Amino acid sequence: MAWALIHAGWMHLLLALINAHDWTMRYVTNFSTEVFSLLNSIIYFHKAIQELQRTHDNLSFAAFLYAIIGAIGTMLVAIFLSTAEKWQPLLHRYMRMGLAEYAAAISIIIFIGLPHVGELASLERSTLHVSTSFTPSSPDRSAFFVRFWHLPIGWIFAAIIPGSIITVLFFFDHEVSSIICTIDRYGTKKPSGFAWDIVLLGMTTALCGILGIPPANGLLPQAPLHSESLMHTEKEEILISVDGEEKVEHRDVRRVHEQRWSAFLHAGAILIFVSPPFQHVLGLTPTSVLAGLFMFMGEQSLSVNPILYRFFYLLTPPSELPKLPTDVKSYRGVHAYTVVQIVVTIIIFIITLTKAAPAFPVLVIMLVPIRLLLLTKLWNRETLRFVDAWACRKGTPEDDKDLLAGEVSEKDSPNPGLPNETVRDV
Repeated sequence: MAWALIHAGWMHLLLALINAHDWTMRYVTNFSTEVFSLLNSIIYFHKAIQELQRTHDNLSFAAFLYAIIGAIGTMLVAIFLSTAEKWQPLLHRYMRMGLAEYAAAISIIIFIGLPHVGELASLERSTLHVSTSFTPSSPDRSAFFVRFWHLPIGWIFAAIIPGSIITVLFFFDHEVSSIICTIDRYGTKKPSGFAWDIVLLGMTTALCGILGIPPANGLLPQAPLHSESLMHTEKEEILISVDGEEKVEHRDVRRVHEQRWSAFLHAGAILIFVSPPFQHVLGLTPTSVLAGLFMFMGEQSLSVNPILYRFFYLLTPPSELPKLPTDVKSYRGVHAYTVVQIVVTIIIFIITLTKAAPAFPVLVIMLVPIRLLLLTKLWNRETLRFVDAWACRKGTPEDDKDLLAGEVSEKDSPNPGLPNETVRDV
């Protein structure tokens, strides 16, 4: 495993040097990112169920019931606090912002302390396993570093294969999660440092191999939960041209507060809590709280996924559905598109539970050519233009085809959001 991660490290550096993002992610559409986001939400909920299942197997029934209460409570309190900015005029604005931005942390602290109160203190509970000393956790190791140089040369080259699989998984995982966290609804202005992110990821992956520990790439390296917590409202002056007349309007715009402090503080907190004596504090965390955190992250990711809202359309009477653009004839194509996304996600999730799980990144990547080559033959252009778009650039694949075919010029291409007016920042 050490050499597989070392190979993955230099492959990440190579991808960053050749700026692989520009010639790979430019073909990714929202079809793939929405499926990937839904997959991550399902995995979060599945991880929560697994944690509760372990509690059921190892503790008493009373402790298991409280674990369910603790998990659901952690999730619900975090969801409730995340809406604090809407509590106006209750509390000061900055206090509401603090509650919303640190909703998960506050909820976790509450439910870590709650089991120590009153009769709950007598209940047995399962907590996170942490090391009690600054030594390798494996009893078979006396040093932190793996003696990777003792491996025969043949096995070193053979490790390139699993290293390539890890690289594909990490690269696509990080790229797509970065795209999800910088979509239009977040209103980000600064460009994402995709290449630098991959360089850092490659270095940490190689370091994990040398230390003999699992690679430190999370389920979502950049979680939408972070972007959601940084959302705020700004006043913006918009110059609008209507029927040849220009006027200035003030609009409330929701966008992410772009800064480096939150990520820096998160990294610092991680370093603090993986070192003694703070590891002991981390060890007080019940696994039910971890399950609740997984549920909260799954809910936050799911709540901003367009698939969820289109799924609700499936349950909505036709007379209550929003009006479609004139080019889209009916909701049948939209509903079929949504069902296909859900079915594809479930299939990939089931594969992650089998021995073929290491191949699931390849399946996610295959969604890109499936969207560009197959779906265009099953759905009409207007429906695809309505439900999908490029993930990293403006427009849709159908717009690009129209431009190449000379059907519309870039100058006359309509703005799908504002059909009757031209908007630009003052």
